[in-house]
Amino acid sequence: MILVATGTTGFDGLVRQMDRLAPSLGEKVVMQIGAGESVPRHAEHFRIAPSLASYIQAASLVVSHGGQGTCLEVLRAGRPLIAISNPDRYDHHQDDLLRALEADGHLLWCRDMAQLEQAIVRARTTRFRPYQPPECTIHLSVRKYLLGLPGGSAGARA
Repeated sequence: MILVATGTTGFDGLVRQMDRLAPSLGEKVVMQIGAGESVPRHAEHFRIAPSLASYIQAASLVVSHGGQGTCLEVLRAGRPLIAISNPDRYDHHQDDLLRALEADGHLLWCRDMAQLEQAIVRARTTRFRPYQPPECTIHLSVRKYLLGLPGGSAGARA
């Protein structure tokens, strides 16, 4: 099964393109379409689910908008991912995330919706590098701040 995830706001361009491709992909396509206006005719769909985890686990491939939450959830689950920046996001912030994750070999970043079919073919034979979240060290900065240590704020004392 191929899972398509658009996020809560929707991504009509992605829904339309995947709906066009669905009959020729050789496997079931399920789309999470959020608040989008486009409704697929050739794929199962739902708007929102409490969690995408079961869909992600069942997917052989995920095609997703470039939102950080969705991308990292898919990568943590170890599923192949094609991500597409939603051009409706005013600041194109998704591009920075997708550029970094693609450079590290974790996903395919499809920069042009017209190339999505080729990206799907490529994803089926690509060996992705497993994603390992970076170590969280914010607690060390908070401790330094509270103790007034170098690297923290001089005004705070515990």
